[in-house]
Amino acid sequence: MPRHIRSAWFKTLATLSTVLLLSGVAGWALGDAWMGLAIAAIGALAWHYWRLRRVLGRLTARQRWEIADGAGVWNELDRVVSRNQHEMRVRKRRLLDMLRSYRAAAAALPDAVVVLDRNSQRVQWFNEAATTLLGLHHPGDLGQALVQRLQPMPLAHWLAGGRNAEPILDVPSPVDPAIRLNLRLIPYSADHWLLIARDVSKLLRLEQVRRDFVANVSHELRTPLTVVHGYLDMMDPEDFPGTGPMLEEMRKQSQRMAQLVEDLLTLSRLESQEPGDAEVVAMLPMLATLRREAEAHSQGRHQITVEDHAGVDLLGSIKELHSAFSNLVTNAVRYTPAEGQVRVTFSREGDGVVLAVRDTGYGIPANHLPRLTERFYRVSSSRSRESGGTGLGLSIVKHILGLHHARLEIQSEVGKGSTFSCHFDAAHIRARDVAAPLHAED
Repeated sequence: MPRHIRSAWFKTLATLSTVLLLSGVAGWALGDAWMGLAIAAIGALAWHYWRLRRVLGRLTARQRWEIADGAGVWNELDRVVSRNQHEMRVRKRRLLDMLRSYRAAAAALPDAVVVLDRNSQRVQWFNEAATTLLGLHHPGDLGQALVQRLQPMPLAHWLAGGRNAEPILDVPSPVDPAIRLNLRLIPYSADHWLLIARDVSKLLRLEQVRRDFVANVSHELRTPLTVVHGYLDMMDPEDFPGTGPMLEEMRKQSQRMAQLVEDLLTLSRLESQEPGDAEVVAMLPMLATLRREAEAHSQGRHQITVEDHAGVDLLGSIKELHSAFSNLVTNAVRYTPAEGQVRVTFSREGDGVVLAVRDTGYGIPANHLPRLTERFYRVSSSRSRESGGTGLGLSIVKHILGLHHARLEIQSEVGKGSTFSCHFDAAHIRARDVAAPLHAED
């Protein structure tokens, strides 16, 4: 207990004791000491009860506290309550200022911000941009169900995902179909969600311009490269003594440029392509083809193993999935030294399946892993060029898997090799009529 409060407590106690003592003496002088003490005790009790009632009344009525002069415990209580009231008013004013500032900042954001009730998915609050991008109007849409209000946007299944809902990268705005939105759901508390809608129309148009530019340039380069490559094939080193190594290097580089153009065209097509009609991809023939391609590329320098433990087929595009799997297998052979091992396994993973390509190659440093699927990104430029890579293979693989709602995971350790895994969900699995294990010796 602080010293000033302890002092006030003792002063009040001393005052009460003095009053009782004087009352007892006065009563004794009048012939009844106990009567004097009783009257004084009742009076003191009534006074303290009145002060207590006054404190409770003021606290209940939220009245501003007035500090009375005096040094007793009740006066000290008045000072404590008054000080707490002042601090609470200052804190409340500061919180209100912060709340107004945050709401003003949220209202000024160019992105639409909508606060939703977690259980009912009803609108609790939204900023001005939500009116422009989503068509919500104040105050009529407050308390309305968001799914019904933003029809025909496909939000019911997406909101059901809650914390696990993946961002919707491209969806037309209900206000104007020409406005393309990126939607993100953020559960920021146990009872509320935050829906953020961003206008990505300009970014998508720029991305389309970039894709068209790459596709057009690639198309324009294809013809002159074909002509150059044809003339190089017609040139005989015997007709130009001393130019054999130079001609061979020119042919090699023209072939590499032609492959680069083809990869750019493939990547441009995949980026602008929507998921098409799926077909059943028979995995036994697919795995057998991958084994033959790996052995042809290896030319007996590696130990190739292909195993099927899943016993199911996939649903998708045969041509595209073969391109993705073949790319991973070819990379594994290309970046694994002689006498190394390359193992391809197709196995179940929960309700889905995974095709994994493991090698005992050089390995990749951990700081490079997040950027491996970027176009033209190379861990080692000299090694990639020596092996004939274009730097677009993993980017193509990523886009093909994205069209099949699959994902690519990469694990690697320097000096121990790498594992590239293609994970497919249950929706892309089909039962196989005849399931038989596939091994390298088949």
